[in-house]
Amino acid sequence: MPDLVSPLGVLLLWAVFGYFLGSVPFGVLITRAAGLGDVRAIGSGNIGATNVLRTGSKGAAAATLLLDGGKGAVAVLLARALAAEDAAQVAGFAAFLGHCFPIWLRFQGGKGVATFLGVLLAVAWPVGIAACLTWLATAFITRISSLAALVAAVLAPVWAVSLGWGAVAVLGIGLAALVLWRHSPNIARLRAGTEPRIGRR
Repeated sequence: MPDLVSPLGVLLLWAVFGYFLGSVPFGVLITRAAGLGDVRAIGSGNIGATNVLRTGSKGAAAATLLLDGGKGAVAVLLARALAAEDAAQVAGFAAFLGHCFPIWLRFQGGKGVATFLGVLLAVAWPVGIAACLTWLATAFITRISSLAALVAAVLAPVWAVSLGWGAVAVLGIGLAALVLWRHSPNIARLRAGTEPRIGRR
């Protein structure tokens, strides 16, 4: 963890900001704007880029991926610029929580993979790049998005320590734990051999 230098009130302020920024459901907004219907009514029902891809629109999926990752990164970068590193990590974690549990969708949000990667890229870009490459390699080999997310999440704290970003390891562990929890149904399907592959509607 970084040194705690910000007053509690400042940390709470950035937590609230991060949460509300993270809670913007870009997957829902983009698919509706594109006339693709409600993404929650297709595939897995998830609001993330992988499920948006099941609408058949690669553009909508790419936009969702970038915006979901971007909101995590923006929360971190703004907090770092206007406060301190402890506030940046708090804002990033809160943005992740906002994506997973958005108040606008009755706390039924996404699984947070893009936001997780966006937060890591902004907090410690070498760790974020390592996590992204882990996701890409696993997805390329297995064609299973959830498995790629799980491997990237589990290895994120390992990358943080091995790349010399020990202060990010606790954040990485917290994010990884929530990614695994949010993927509980996927883990069950992986064990049963019924998890769908990338691109399958």
